[in-house]
Amino acid sequence: MSSSDPQHALTLESLRLTFHPGSPDERVALDGLSLQMDEGDFAVVIGSNGAGKSTLLNVIAGALPPDSGRVVFDGKDVTALAVHRRAAYIGRVFQDPMLGTAPALSIEENLALAQRRGQRRGLGMALRRGNRQRFADLLAPFGLGLETRLGVMAGKLSGGQRQVLALLMAAMQRPRLLLLDEHTAALDPGTAELVMQATRRIVGEGGLTTLMITHNMQHAIDTGNRLLALNAGQVRLDLDAQAKAGLTVDALVQRFGASDDQLLRA
Repeated sequence: MSSSDPQHALTLESLRLTFHPGSPDERVALDGLSLQMDEGDFAVVIGSNGAGKSTLLNVIAGALPPDSGRVVFDGKDVTALAVHRRAAYIGRVFQDPMLGTAPALSIEENLALAQRRGQRRGLGMALRRGNRQRFADLLAPFGLGLETRLGVMAGKLSGGQRQVLALLMAAMQRPRLLLLDEHTAALDPGTAELVMQATRRIVGEGGLTTLMITHNMQHAIDTGNRLLALNAGQVRLDLDAQAKAGLTVDALVQRFGASDDQLLRA
């Protein structure tokens, strides 16, 4: 099928990337990886360290150029597009809660910046009463009390609070693709579950096409309509919602293959 087929929100064609080629440290990170995502797909990616997960997200975001292959959004080849140009299509939340928000700005200032991404008007115009009410309405459903603390500096928030704020900021302009790079890995289990609930809510309400990396097998089973397993820079398993319905962690390990048992339990 042609990469220009408009039904695919994202098409990755035969992506290859090798780190330190020709040296003793040579490592193949992506080995001819291909993938297509339809509008509204929520794909969760699992695999061990070194499987190519974060490299894949970095190539999609434009932070790493592939050696060969193509990245296509809505039929448009963006492989050569710079990171800041590609940012118009992409929202991203990182593993580190300190990234994705500006600690020296208040909650409302962070949201105002996200709301006006790509526009030239000043921050002050974005902090009108109507926008403040909108920000409060966006924050209220998460039960963190942030809607009453709009003037608090983001740097004073807990890790979970900052990740929820980062999620809202990344999703506010309805990106063509939302990338979640192990965004709960640095959080304690209870906070991670809170952030996952917020993630499902934000993605579901926005109908956002989303690619999420996780090491949490239960999150991978419970979240999204597709489950991808990567190993050695290739997609080794691609399950749709029906195929992963009712899966347990043990069943997932068995489905991926006995040889990869240790990889999935890492």
